[in-house]
Amino acid sequence: MIQYYDIVKRPLMTEKTTIQKETFNQLSFEVDRKANRVEIKRAVEKIFDVRVAAVRTMQIKGKVKQRGRIIGKRKDWKKAIVTLMPGERIGFFEGA
Repeated sequence: MIQYYDIVKRPLMTEKTTIQKETFNQLSFEVDRKANRVEIKRAVEKIFDVRVAAVRTMQIKGKVKQRGRIIGKRKDWKKAIVTLMPGERIGFFEGA
């Protein structure tokens, strides 16, 4: 069985996600590539003790990077945008 902390890897903090948080009450996370929407919803609800309204997911392709003659590729990853119920807040994101 996958643990909740294995599903939600880290929060994403950018200018765009800050605007989404303030305007639409949405949070963004990097999640396990095999996790589905139901598992992500359960994990966020248990970890942060909030109610989740909806979850949207997307597969992000890793960028190709070059340093001199050496060419490499970053790993592919999965992003989840979690919409919280009205009135719900996560204190971890409020200070950022």
